[in-house]
Amino acid sequence: MVRGRLYLTTLLFFVLIIPFILSASNTVSAASDTEPKVYDYAKLLNTEEIEKLEALANKYGAKRETDLIILTTNDTEGKDVVEYMQDFYDDKAPGYDKPHGNTAILTIDMEHRDVYLAGFYKAKVYLDDSRLDLIRDKITPDLSSGNYYDAFSTFIKTSYKYMGIRPGVDPDNPFFNLWFQLIVSVGVGGAIVGFMLYTSGGRVTVNEGTYRDFKNSRVLDQRDDYIRTTVTKRRKPSQSSGSGRSSGGGGGGMTGGGHSHSGSRGKF
Repeated sequence: MVRGRLYLTTLLFFVLIIPFILSASNTVSAASDTEPKVYDYAKLLNTEEIEKLEALANKYGAKRETDLIILTTNDTEGKDVVEYMQDFYDDKAPGYDKPHGNTAILTIDMEHRDVYLAGFYKAKVYLDDSRLDLIRDKITPDLSSGNYYDAFSTFIKTSYKYMGIRPGVDPDNPFFNLWFQLIVSVGVGGAIVGFMLYTSGGRVTVNEGTYRDFKNSRVLDQRDDYIRTTVTKRRKPSQSSGSGRSSGGGGGGMTGGGHSHSGSRGKF
């Protein structure tokens, strides 16, 4: 009987763990799209970095059926960074599913030190203004430090992550972290195993009252002494502009060709 319980418990434990292991190791073949994903007109990257980012964008973009695009420039031709990105989308017609389709674009204007993130169609739903704000906050320190490859990699990977989480919830909630889920599963499985082992060894009948003499046990004395009351006042610190959070915000809009998008704008 005990052996049967242990077998059942062990089986249940692995049933809880295996799905998370499989989801972590599961891979999907990269898209065979020949269209470039990195348009580095500002020459911020070397050839090797561009090749790595192209592979990364194709790999993660295929999993979310969304083109993940990097766009940099030293000259917006007198346009605002948002208008520049919108014209790029209208002219190049990117999209994983169709021309002018699912697309997320990171635009860097080196002339004015502007950064703008936009999501079209599926990306507009899963990468709304607030989520794009979160991504922008993550990449701004690297942009400010000149670590452009790292910033672009973070944009691609974080966009992929956020698009795997249903809209309307906080994508940075620890509950959506794979390791957090794995630890919880291990904890639940361990608790079940421990409980089964505990109950399989027989019930313990000794409790706190087994050896207590209730007739002769009592509280001998009790006293409360008031000493003093202390009140401490502290000035509330003002919000600092140098908190490490990138300035900006902005929002979405619509291209001249009639394609609406989400958006997040800032400086770096």
